[in-house]
Amino acid sequence: MGQLDGRVALVTGASSGLGAHFARLMVAEGARVVMGARRADRVAALATELGDRALAVSLDVTDEASTIAAYDAAEARFGTVDTIVANAGQSNAGRSTDLPMEALRATIDTNFTGLFLTAREGARRLMHAGARDGGRGRVVLIGSITAHLTGQGDSPYAASKAAVAHLGRNLAREWVRQGINVNVIQPGYIRTEIGGEWWDTAGGQRQIAGWHRRRMMPADALDAMLLYFASDASLHVTGSVIDVDDGQSL
Repeated sequence: MGQLDGRVALVTGASSGLGAHFARLMVAEGARVVMGARRADRVAALATELGDRALAVSLDVTDEASTIAAYDAAEARFGTVDTIVANAGQSNAGRSTDLPMEALRATIDTNFTGLFLTAREGARRLMHAGARDGGRGRVVLIGSITAHLTGQGDSPYAASKAAVAHLGRNLAREWVRQGINVNVIQPGYIRTEIGGEWWDTAGGQRQIAGWHRRRMMPADALDAMLLYFASDASLHVTGSVIDVDDGQSL
């Protein structure tokens, strides 16, 4: 049996990177997975790859109407979503003194507001479906170790991820009697589209060399923690914020 047999999951930001990886993992572990992203063509291709237990939806997490429509489509196809992986995010690197307002708003709207809207709509529907009695509600917010690091060139991103960590604990407290567990995974640096070509530059190579283990972390390093938080195994775990970073932040 797969660890997620019988579960219905929604994964945001599923058009590439960690989101696409999570979708593949969750389908392989028995879940029916709804994959949302603004790049609808990419999630459609992924759904074709994964078969009839996957559904692609066009989703802009910063738009409440789009979020509601994604949940509506999920329920129409698979039933109530009981496992929410709020993964959508973006970075607009640059020194704070140079960053345009449009880039600042896009970062905060996607990384914080988008996660809030995704989690809230899912929780509303879980409560309506009786999650308090079943205890099967799972919300996993994807943060970042930058939430507790300092650096140069991506302050709004780091601040938005610090907000995600605190949001996770607050939502866990708010929904603790509603059968919904909320936990946060804070990944270390992984090569995905969000980082662009930085890791191939001289600066990126110096950053890798400065880590204790002098290596990039693979996406599948997050698999065990994601499956734990998304499964029945984490029945008694809520409000946790866990770093998975291969020691990069030490």
